[in-house]
Amino acid sequence: MSENVEKLIQHLAPPLTSDKHKGQAGRIGVFGGSLEYTGAPYFAAITSLKVGADLSYVFCAKEAATVIKSYSPELIVHPLLDVPGAAAKIEPWLDRLHVVLVGPGLGREEETFKVMDQVLSLCRSRRKPLVIDADGLYYVSLNPDVLRDYPSPVILTPNVMEFARLIGSNGEGNKKEQSQKFLALAENITILCKDHVDEIFNKTSHVSVAGGGSGRRCGGQGDLLSGAVTAFLAWALEEPTRLSGCPPHDRPVIASYAACKLARLCNQRAFAKFGRSMTSTDMIKEIHEAFEEIFEGK
Repeated sequence: MSENVEKLIQHLAPPLTSDKHKGQAGRIGVFGGSLEYTGAPYFAAITSLKVGADLSYVFCAKEAATVIKSYSPELIVHPLLDVPGAAAKIEPWLDRLHVVLVGPGLGREEETFKVMDQVLSLCRSRRKPLVIDADGLYYVSLNPDVLRDYPSPVILTPNVMEFARLIGSNGEGNKKEQSQKFLALAENITILCKDHVDEIFNKTSHVSVAGGGSGRRCGGQGDLLSGAVTAFLAWALEEPTRLSGCPPHDRPVIASYAACKLARLCNQRAFAKFGRSMTSTDMIKEIHEAFEEIFEGK
């Protein structure tokens, strides 16, 4: 697969035509946003839009909603995670979503995790593809059985430290070999381990992404990556004929690879302009031209 991945990502983006309506290019749901963390869900959700998804919803705690709304009028923000009967209020929205992203700015409150137990049960019954990042990874590390026999693709996006906690190792050595018990939870799990060389693998495939980027490690870059992964996964699964040369179980790998390439080039371009003062907001501004360079050959 590693020989074909560069060719496959060229077919990932849906064509921009006049015969589609709003929502067909991706409806993304981001579950995150708490009193302490409002930037993370914004970075993830706005990146999904900037990559090319049509609609991006944020399901957050009440205290975070007004702040997140103030960042951008483009996002559809629902302050539902900490209200009574949260899961029942969220349930009608799930049918609209192509992919669910869990974790950016979610926090680690026990009550929030109880709500996520219910939400993921609803996602399971609706066969919703998942991307899990940040505090969502901590949540899964406490209860990995929440993914056991999950019926749709799941992409986990840990950094090296999160990876070690997730699989119960020191994170050194062959990551795919170390992850076999975790990958065995479900047939559809893909892991994207972020490092100086990103590693992406499932049970059968293993690819790496290097190059680009910079030495600048400002906060929010992982949220940008997870938002891109979510949009790309929606595309990879919605119209599989564009990826006819890729088996279904490897389409999440393709989505992850594309997101890594994009994030690294956005980082490289923004760092060239701003150096040490670069922030993730600067990276988001580079998405358009980075996308054209990678996926449209411009």
